[in-house]
Amino acid sequence: MDAVVFDLDGVLVDSERVWDEVRQAFAAAHGGVWSADTTRAMQGMSTPEWAAYLVSEVGVRLPAAQVASGVVSEMTRRYAAGPPVLPDAVSVVRAVASRVPVAIASSSPPVLISSFLRATGLDDVVRVALSSEEAGAGKPAPDVYLLAVARLGVTASRSAAVEDSTNGLKSALAAGLTVFAVPNPHFPPDPVVLARTSVLGSLAELPGLL
Repeated sequence: MDAVVFDLDGVLVDSERVWDEVRQAFAAAHGGVWSADTTRAMQGMSTPEWAAYLVSEVGVRLPAAQVASGVVSEMTRRYAAGPPVLPDAVSVVRAVASRVPVAIASSSPPVLISSFLRATGLDDVVRVALSSEEAGAGKPAPDVYLLAVARLGVTASRSAAVEDSTNGLKSALAAGLTVFAVPNPHFPPDPVVLARTSVLGSLAELPGLL
């Protein structure tokens, strides 16, 4: 591999449930009705995409820009004391970065990606950090992964991605990367999609496989 691109939420930070809690609470406070498939439908969406979804599909009675601002503000407040970094995340990223260039390709907004990098001190080794809202379409579209490898100056076919959710896995596969999956235990990915990846028991296994 010439490079490794990490997802953020669910791979490096235990934030998927926090996002879900914050968006559900915000929706309920503004007239929205959460359905059984709402959470999975939004996984991987960029900020503009999930904000629009909360308005059009969940029924939140606010403009999408105000929805995005309100939810991201609450997430930023929760990150203020430090993001919920997953075990081995920092050491694994540093171990991989000692061998090949690394990037982050996330659906989180830039402010939360920056918060994670500052809190962990990984801003000195992560060469490229991208939000899908900077790349065009969110996951499962391949845009953010394609832009990440382009900015690293490598090819997708010679790069690896690390993902946890169905839409994230689909995104990396569509971009042509070799995909390592660390399945999210709270929101397990589609087994059919998972079968197209190399499944890790934990993130700590990654450096030994590169």
